[in-house]
Amino acid sequence: MTVDVLRRPALADRRARVAVAVLFFTNGALFANLLPRYPQIKADLGIGNAAYGLAVAAFPAGAITAGLAAGILVRRFGSARVAVGVTLLTGVGILAAGLADSVVVFAGALFLAGAMDAFTDVAQNAHGLRVQRRYGRSIINSFHAIWSIGAVTGGSMAAAAIALGVSRGPHLLFSAVVFAVAACVALRHCLPGPETEAEPAAETGAEDSAPSPVRAPAAGLRTGWVLAALVLIATAGTLVEDAGMSWATLYLSDSLHATAALAASGYVALVGAQFVGRIVGDRLVDRFGQRAVARSGALIAAVGMGLALAVPTVPGTVLGFAAAGFGVATLVPAAMHEADELPGLKPGSGLTLVSWLMRLGFLLSPPVVGLVADATSLRVGLLVVPLAGLLVLLCAGVLRPRRGRT
Repeated sequence: MTVDVLRRPALADRRARVAVAVLFFTNGALFANLLPRYPQIKADLGIGNAAYGLAVAAFPAGAITAGLAAGILVRRFGSARVAVGVTLLTGVGILAAGLADSVVVFAGALFLAGAMDAFTDVAQNAHGLRVQRRYGRSIINSFHAIWSIGAVTGGSMAAAAIALGVSRGPHLLFSAVVFAVAACVALRHCLPGPETEAEPAAETGAEDSAPSPVRAPAAGLRTGWVLAALVLIATAGTLVEDAGMSWATLYLSDSLHATAALAASGYVALVGAQFVGRIVGDRLVDRFGQRAVARSGALIAAVGMGLALAVPTVPGTVLGFAAAGFGVATLVPAAMHEADELPGLKPGSGLTLVSWLMRLGFLLSPPVVGLVADATSLRVGLLVVPLAGLLVLLCAGVLRPRRGRT
């Protein structure tokens, strides 16, 4: 084991790591180029908050509809090819959404983009895990941090295009072409060969160490409860992310009257702080444990965004979204990691279920926030962020404490 950890990765493996990083970067940047354009699209289509919330929910609806089919494509065509191919289609869907002249076309384009994004998510993570096995140590969190860099880059590109008066068509076409080229170049350096590789469990006979028949029912019940709590933790993370994606720009521009370019800073602040949280997250988890880090982050998100909503100002709101992004940075990786190691489940089953079900947060959040906003105000609707933090505080007990503690 020590030899595997300390050995220097081969050149092909290091190139593959860079290639996967590029795929995560493009995935984060593509959709982030569209998000700051949402207020303009909403105004051009002349729709209210409820209709807008239902329309943008088409993106996660497409992801949920298509998500379980991603594994079939990966096994048939390979994770790298699937990741790159559907990245190109994601760019097409985002461009179509930006140019939509009706709410139906807008929702349909987002549905397509969401379905392709789900395929990309599974495929790029699958290939990232292949590279990780070659390295013999954990590197998957670094890929998710690079996704956040891509999201910040995409949001900043959109803010610059708005400030310069570049219309949506040329801006989103440029974005789609640039990141399509980057993905195609990355494909050349991805790992070749078959998708499946020998797993340590198969080599050590771990499959034969099933729980005894006497303990199985109790263990199965506990596993079910833990899995449900992990889904809630991951979903809470997605609720906060969606608040930044779907509503931050709109809230800053409409409710707080920020300029179009400045309004984009709410989402950029959220994903930028999320990147910082992911960069330092591994060290914090090693020192304090998943449970303490999740609870501390949830408290930061709840208090930070709660204060921003209680005393609404543009700078305070931007800082509130930043606090929310930093606070939830480790939630989804933590839930996925814990789910992947739950006893009594087939390898990968817990991870797949959490990855799929957490998208319910992206699906349910936009219409719920939109309905609340129409009935009261968007400021009230955004209370979903501090409430998500409170939910994590309640559920974080299922996460691992610091080593040496129970």
